[in-house]
Amino acid sequence: MSTRGHVVAVTCLALEARIALGPGVAVICNHASQLVASLEAAAKRGAAGIISFGIAGGLAPDLNAGDWVVGSGVRTEQGHFPTDRGWARALLEVLPSAVHAEIVGTDAPIAEPWEKRRLHLRTGAVAVDTESHVAARIAAAHRIPFAACRAVIDPADSVLPPAAVFGLRDDGTADVLAVLRSVVRQPSQLPALTRTALDARIAAAALRRGRRLLGAGLGFPYFSEPVLEGRMAVELG
Repeated sequence: MSTRGHVVAVTCLALEARIALGPGVAVICNHASQLVASLEAAAKRGAAGIISFGIAGGLAPDLNAGDWVVGSGVRTEQGHFPTDRGWARALLEVLPSAVHAEIVGTDAPIAEPWEKRRLHLRTGAVAVDTESHVAARIAAAHRIPFAACRAVIDPADSVLPPAAVFGLRDDGTADVLAVLRSVVRQPSQLPALTRTALDARIAAAALRRGRRLLGAGLGFPYFSEPVLEGRMAVELG
């Protein structure tokens, strides 16, 4: 997959990848070490920009499912990575109701409300995901413009149940059998799983609406016109 001159959207769910795809946008849908390798390759092939796009866990208590967060920067265990100001400004112009604030990246989902509160107090970040810190670090290393644009799926007061966390295949699609096995082992998680499913529908609808508004290149403000004519494929892990 060639990414030269295109924006690379970084996701971990197949749904996010399908929504992000469009003119001027290549999509990487990978996890952990695979994500690092794919992003390094995309950067070396000449990616014009890198954007962390998709859903996120809410950390600030005033954020609800479907609310947008445009990252002002990404906090990680290794430090802080600012986002590109011009790109963030362009995203906020298209998504005027979005919160412009810090996002924190973690290697694993943050499932419990008490964990979310602690992370919010420690970092000041309003949302958390498992890709932004990887994308930010690689974009900074290659001096590529970076942005983060995420819709909240699980608010700060909601529990992310085990079936939702572990019921995914490596390619970002749902593993229905794994979800069912998890519910059978721990049926008490069913109410939380039902809420997560409802919140996921709200977040997915917000992603689709926002994606249509962002248009070609996911709001990237530094494109040359010919690049926008292409439609890129999705690279799945």
